[in-house]
Amino acid sequence: MAHELFQAHGLIRYSFGFDRAVRRAGQCDYQARRITLSKHFVVTSSIEQVQQVLLHEIAHALAGQQAGHGKIWKQKATEIGYRHEKLDGKEVAKNSAKYVGLCPGSHEHYRMRKPTRALSCKLCSPRFSANHLISWQES
Repeated sequence: MAHELFQAHGLIRYSFGFDRAVRRAGQCDYQARRITLSKHFVVTSSIEQVQQVLLHEIAHALAGQQAGHGKIWKQKATEIGYRHEKLDGKEVAKNSAKYVGLCPGSHEHYRMRKPTRALSCKLCSPRFSANHLISWQES
């Protein structure tokens, strides 16, 4: 699918691959001229979601590094069929995290490594609060 989309949108001399990211779905590496998708994201997502992330990253490659997520990138992304829908990364986190944390307010938090210091829930309190400490368990 990636190579077909590359060809359809005139993206030449770019390669495609998978990475192990858990905090993002895709990445456009301008210097290496490579677009990667998180294997964790791909496993937990629909074909349509994967296609949308590919279009997001292709738009970055076509618009150039200076465009960021600004007006030029948005125009290019819309032009190639990207729908600008926000992805919820919770499914990726749930399926790949090694540690699950629960705060007193029952909010779940996910980490690949067990935190080395006490953390509190930012959903319950924007600043550190001993009343909102997260307790961690291996998932």
